[in-house]
Amino acid sequence: MLQTDVLIIGTGIAGATAALKLAEVPNRHITIITRELDPHESNTRYAQGGIISRGPDDSADLLVKDILEAGAGASLPSAAHILAEEGPLLLEKILIAAAAVPFDRSEGGAMEWGQEAAHSRRRILHVGDGTGRAIERGLIALLKSKPNIQWFTNATAVDLITYPHHSRNPLDTYKPITCHGAYVFDRNKGAVHRTLAGVTVLATGGLGRVYRNTTNPVGARGDGLAMASRAGARIINAEYVQFHPTALAVPGAEGFLISEAVRGEGGILLTPEGQPFMEKYAPEWKDLAPRDVVARAIHQEMTENAYTYVLLDIASHKDAEWIRERFPNIYATCLKAGIDITHEPIPVVPAAHYFCGGVQVDEWGQSNIANLYAVGEVSCTGLHGANRLASTSLLEGLVWGNRTAEHVGQIANLSRSTEAQISNLRYNVPPWDESGLTDDRDPALIQGDMQTIQNIMWHYVGLVRSGDRLSRAIRELRHLQNEIETFYRTTKLSDGLIGLRNAVEAALIVAQSAQHNRQSRGCHYRVDSVTVGDRLI
Repeated sequence: MLQTDVLIIGTGIAGATAALKLAEVPNRHITIITRELDPHESNTRYAQGGIISRGPDDSADLLVKDILEAGAGASLPSAAHILAEEGPLLLEKILIAAAAVPFDRSEGGAMEWGQEAAHSRRRILHVGDGTGRAIERGLIALLKSKPNIQWFTNATAVDLITYPHHSRNPLDTYKPITCHGAYVFDRNKGAVHRTLAGVTVLATGGLGRVYRNTTNPVGARGDGLAMASRAGARIINAEYVQFHPTALAVPGAEGFLISEAVRGEGGILLTPEGQPFMEKYAPEWKDLAPRDVVARAIHQEMTENAYTYVLLDIASHKDAEWIRERFPNIYATCLKAGIDITHEPIPVVPAAHYFCGGVQVDEWGQSNIANLYAVGEVSCTGLHGANRLASTSLLEGLVWGNRTAEHVGQIANLSRSTEAQISNLRYNVPPWDESGLTDDRDPALIQGDMQTIQNIMWHYVGLVRSGDRLSRAIRELRHLQNEIETFYRTTKLSDGLIGLRNAVEAALIVAQSAQHNRQSRGCHYRVDSVTVGDRLI
C-alpha cells in the first residue's frame, strides 16, 4: 500500500503543471503515475501547432470572441474569460521563465506568432511543429528536480478508490461519494497496489484510440473518463468529439497529424484532381474555417466523389527552405513515407483528434466527487463547447493545472495529516483480490475486441451520425461490454485488459450522449437533426 498527499494520474501539461505548483510546499508529498515507461509520453507530446498567448495586436476580449464563435454557442463564457485573462501570464511565468521552452523567435529576438483556423489574430507560439514535445521536455525536467515528487512509471490506474463503493463500513453508504486515491497496476511486477491519497487529480488525456482513425497515441483510450464514470462523476458534452481535418493518409504512416498550422500558413485543400473546394463550404473562412466545418467538407467530398483522400498543398505557396524550417517533423515524417511536401501536396483524411467533453469540473478543476479533480482533456471546463478552437488545449491544461493546484493547496485534511485518518483508510479499503482468476490474458483477443470497438465508433459514431447508426452502435457496444466485463472479472490484469474495459465504456458514453442530443452543433453532426445548430454544412 502506498500513501501520498496528492495523487496525479498523467504527465501531460495539465498534470505536470498541477504537480509543479503543488511541489512548491516542501513538506507536501506528491505522487505521479503514468502507464508509460517514459514520463514524457502523453497527449501533450504530440501537440504540433502551438499554444495560444497574446499577440501584439491582440486582446483578451478578442480571444474570448474567437473561442465562443468556434464553440458553436456551447462554450462557457466564464471559462473563456479565465483562459484569456490568466493564460498568457502563466505561459510567460511557467513555460518561458521557469521551463525555458525555446519558442521560435525572429532574428531580432521577437516572438514568432503563428496563425491557425478561426483565429482573428496571429497569437500562436510554437517550437517548429514540435511544440508539445518541447513543453513536455521542459516541464518534466523541472518536476524531476523536486524532491517531494515521487514517480511511478509503467503503472496503470485500474479504478478510483471511492467511498462508499470501496469501504468496508456499511454506514458509509449514507455519506456523499468521496475519492481516496486509486488502485494502481504495477506493470513491472504484475501486482495491484492501493494508493491512498488525500486528493486525486485525473490528468489522463483523451479517448481518440476508441476510433479506427486517430491522431492520438496508444494510451488515449478513455481510461480517466471510464474510471470517473464508474465512480459516479458527472460526464458532460461527450458527444463532442473533434475530428482533425488533416491526418496523413499514406500506408504505414496513417494517423500522423498534419498540423492546422500548415493551413494557417497558407496551405490549401484540393481534390485529388487539384481543385480547391473549401470556398463551397465556408466562403468567408475558406481553408481557415473551424475544424468541424473543414472535416465535414472533406468527408463530403470523399463520400460524393469516392475519394480515398484529399490533398493539402503548401508547396505551391511557400519556399522549400521555409517549409523545412517551419515544419521539420512533418517534413521528415512525410519524406520517410515517400512524400516531399516542399514539392508535392500531402494526401490527408480526417481523424479523431480531441475530446471536447469529459468529467464536469468547476473553475478550480473540482468534480462532483469530493477530493477528485480533473484537468486537461479528460475534464470538461466548458471552454471548448461543441468545437475546440485550435491551440487552446495546451493553454487550458496550463491554466487549470495551476488553478487546481491552488485550490488543492487550501485543503487541510490531506491523507498524511493524521495517523488516525490513515489507519481508518488502511482498515476500510480492501486490498485488490485476484484469487481464483485465470491467467489467460490473450493479447490477440484483446486486440480483436479493441479493433471491433474502433470500427463501430468510426462507422456509426463518427463525423456524420444518425439515430439508426447510433442505435446500432449502442446495441453492439453493450453486447461487447458484457463480454469484456465477464472476461475482466475472471482474468488476471494486464494493461491491455484494463484499457479494453475502459475503451468500451468510454465508447458507450460517447455513443449514448450522441444519441441523446438530436441537435447538430459543432463537431456533433446528425443527418436527422430535429433542429439546426450553428454552422451546419
